[in-house]
Amino acid sequence: MPASITHDRPAAGAGQLEGPLIVTEDAALLDDLLRLCAAAGARPEVHPAIPDRTGSWDAASLVLVGDDAARRLHGAARRRGVCLVGHDQDDPDVWQRAVEIGADHVLRLPDSEQWLVDRIADVVEGVGGHALTVGVLGGCGGAGASTLACALAVTAARAGRRTMLVDADPLGGGLDVLLGGEAAKGLRWPAFAESRGRLGSGALEAALPELHALRVLSWDRGDSVAVPAEAMRAVLAAARRRGGVVVVDLPRRVDAAVAEALTQLDVGLLVVPAALRPVAASGRVAAAAGMVLGDLRAVVRGPFTVGIGAEEVARLLGLPLAGELPDEPGLARDDAPPGARQRGPLARFCEAFWQRVPAGGRS
Repeated sequence: MPASITHDRPAAGAGQLEGPLIVTEDAALLDDLLRLCAAAGARPEVHPAIPDRTGSWDAASLVLVGDDAARRLHGAARRRGVCLVGHDQDDPDVWQRAVEIGADHVLRLPDSEQWLVDRIADVVEGVGGHALTVGVLGGCGGAGASTLACALAVTAARAGRRTMLVDADPLGGGLDVLLGGEAAKGLRWPAFAESRGRLGSGALEAALPELHALRVLSWDRGDSVAVPAEAMRAVLAAARRRGGVVVVDLPRRVDAAVAEALTQLDVGLLVVPAALRPVAASGRVAAAAGMVLGDLRAVVRGPFTVGIGAEEVARLLGLPLAGELPDEPGLARDDAPPGARQRGPLARFCEAFWQRVPAGGRS
């Protein structure tokens, strides 16, 4: 693992290099760094000392300085995103050299190889802030969680945010169907079931169907009804690196893959119909999800009856109230996707939710 001196990340800007800048004359170290750059899909610029080319030192998003080159960098302008890299695990003077050149991190290979590959890949992909990731669960069967998940994604995309909708419920019938795009070209979950480690976020986005200005990862109509936790981790991590908004439709049963998804959520919404039996069922779902997810909120769905309002439902579940979701007649017969009717209760609920919760950068 890398050792950190500071936690600053290099700021993205115009004119940055496509890959990292490598400064070293150590042939063995250079071979390792070039191999790691290739694994991350990066084309580095290599120099034995501070580059003569104007702007190269300042333009690189990431600078990898070999132990052998540290002293040749004395006098260089201080900047963020510098890593001091070497092989010697027991070098007593490495921290002094790191401070002298203003390095953010000290990396010892091979221990730090995976961290460094991820960091280089971040540079190539131009990664900024992580997406706000919202998960939607139904407290009982037929609660309307998938409908709300689609509506949240549709309204976020309509507002101009980069949006991805992830269907994590293999038995839900497919969110692409709910969005009217079951025939749309693009990959579905079975294509990612064997994903491990780091998945390219740009490649993921480009491979998925685009429906209503958002990207959708759904299920096909095949026999596959499960996704390993490792694949869920890789896919959601890649989706979040693109920034904007990620909405995840989750099943009520918390297995290993769902638990992995819950760990990557910023906010969870539990959809609960305003009736006694759904509230009782929702309590079990809330207890299971709450063991993993720190921020779980109740969305209470109408129609409402006397004596069991939204605040009472949230109190019974021990959850903060995210809002009331009135019944929307005719929604099931609509040809348009959930949330498309801008004046409907569902769209108004979603738009109000995004206004209350910061929703990431615009596309």
